[in-house]
Amino acid sequence: MGKIRIALIVSVVLNLFLAGALVAGVVSLRTGGRMINAGSLRIAGAELPRFERRPFRAALRRARQELRPTIVEARKAKAEAAVLLRQPTVDQAAVLTALDRARAADQAVRAAVERRAVAYAATLPPADRAKLADAMKRRSDRIPPAPE
Repeated sequence: MGKIRIALIVSVVLNLFLAGALVAGVVSLRTGGRMINAGSLRIAGAELPRFERRPFRAALRRARQELRPTIVEARKAKAEAAVLLRQPTVDQAAVLTALDRARAADQAVRAAVERRAVAYAATLPPADRAKLADAMKRRSDRIPPAPE
């Protein structure tokens, strides 16, 4: 009787988990206002009308796909820095060099994505560009000023 009871409890818990996942998936699909990942321009793109939002996201996705080797390089440099930090004796210069390479690659990706976003935004009607600008402004206003 004990094994049957445990199997029943496991089954109920698993079914509740699956039901929750199903409900969350349906709610996610129905809301449609998904976030566009990180970055001021990408998040601001969520304010665009649906018919403009999809091409905007696609343009940013294409930019990231084109820069895939640079993204991989940034990840490799970060992994290298992590390996160097695990060494018994830390070579600070080597860690900093690896992190500098990662930062440079990250900045190159961000700059290219922003250039693509601005190029796409330039094709939008003025009202949609204003929505994009307002969303960027709201996002920048949320960042607290640096303490003096």
